Amino acid sequence: MAVLGEFIKKAIDVYGFISGSPDPAKAQQEVLRALITKARLTAFGKKYNFSNMLSSENIIRSFQETVPLHDYDKMHSEWWHYLLEGHQNVTWPGGQKYFALSSGTTSHSKYIPVTDEMVESIRKAAVQQVLSLKNFDLPADFFGKQILMLGSSIDLIEKDDHSEGEISGISASNIPVWFRGYYKPGAEIAALRDWDEKVKRIAEEAPKWDIGGLSGIPSWIEMMLKEVISHNKLNTIHDIWPNLQVYTSGGVAYEPYKKSFEKLLGKPLIFIDTYLASEGYIATQKRPDTTSMALITDNGIFFEFVPFVPENMDEDGSVKQDAKVLTIGDVEEGGEYVLLISTVSGAWRYMIGDTVIITNKQRAEIKISGRTKHYLNVVGEQLSVHQMNASIERVGSEFDIEVQEYVVATILKDGEYVMKWILGADKVVDRVQVAECLDNYLSENNKNYKVARTKALKTVEAEVVHFDKIYRWSEEFKKLGGQAKIPRVMKEQDFLEFETYIQSLA
Repeated sequence: MAVLGEFIKKAIDVYGFISGSPDPAKAQQEVLRALITKARLTAFGKKYNFSNMLSSENIIRSFQETVPLHDYDKMHSEWWHYLLEGHQNVTWPGGQKYFALSSGTTSHSKYIPVTDEMVESIRKAAVQQVLSLKNFDLPADFFGKQILMLGSSIDLIEKDDHSEGEISGISASNIPVWFRGYYKPGAEIAALRDWDEKVKRIAEEAPKWDIGGLSGIPSWIEMMLKEVISHNKLNTIHDIWPNLQVYTSGGVAYEPYKKSFEKLLGKPLIFIDTYLASEGYIATQKRPDTTSMALITDNGIFFEFVPFVPENMDEDGSVKQDAKVLTIGDVEEGGEYVLLISTVSGAWRYMIGDTVIITNKQRAEIKISGRTKHYLNVVGEQLSVHQMNASIERVGSEFDIEVQEYVVATILKDGEYVMKWILGADKVVDRVQVAECLDNYLSENNKNYKVARTKALKTVEAEVVHFDKIYRWSEEFKKLGGQAKIPRVMKEQDFLEFETYIQSLA
């Protein structure tokens, strides 16, 4: 394997250097033209006259003036439900082989079409990520080690004419033949649907593996590592996997887990962030001197950006149809935007649900700043997830606790509006002091929140519980592992039910 590692590293160094990076604006225009050309004879393409767009002097402007914005509910109710019924050539040529079942936080039971072209797009994006490893100065022997990818089950649900599963399961079930020798936990364990059984089997098999890299959502990777350490009676994960060097994170922000994660390690890891959503492989970190990710601008996804300001959003967290929409060439560094995508899976001007900050326009680099549905603005407080995360970091620092999860809502209590927080941490601290810390930080750093606190928002309350309680809620009402994420913001009724469940746990 050492010789093979040398060969792979040299191939990456050479091919990665030759491939370079495309000009983002030019690449995006070519992607849009290819998308419209391919879909021009579908029902969607005919309705919006894609053939005429191709002869337009400005294809991007014609596209934006003609095609409306979509969220999942609009896309599904008007178009995608026909795919589930077996129709073809609806929003993309041909029929439908896969549907990604989303366990995200913006809607319930989403069925996202995943075409063969999207499967290939995800593969190509993964290759770009591998090529970028040349920038991280990894030793040759790393490329001969195994990679543990912790995702959802590859045992997909078979329906009459298609298969269903989470995007990580669909992707893992389509990994190239040449990669299967490196892939762990292997097909048998990866097919398990029960999270506890999957982690138990990984812990049992762990001594047989030589893991060099990890990939998965931070919360579930951390829980898996703890089980491996506990089962094998170790001090750190490096006692059993001494060659572990890289962790590829994705799905949610890594920072809330950093302190507790590092306690499980015997030596530092190289952390590489990625952005794989149910709708496609959006971005990946390509260089070590930043924590930003580069949008993959030449791979079947056309990106648009809506300034994330109150006047562009409705009360449900969706973009208004009359909002000004920008392309990668129009955005400003430091600006926060709602991300829209059009893809080779037949999503068109589709609000994926995430907000991003442009950190480097020339490199098309971004950071995920939050979720549109997690924007809290019941009484004018106007809090983004980015601001909430910062306030939680303050709490962690001030009280010396590790807050791994949190949920917040503004609710009506005894005729007055109250902002209520439930924090999942490694230890319980004084709730009154935590609420005061959150309130002070947000008042200092958000003028809209400060104004709201002098008017309708009467007080702030907090509850600190062990994070296991929140994961138990996820296991019962969502699920553990895979792509499952804990919602940050809830509506009043959902929060009250969540609070009741958390309080019922001993």
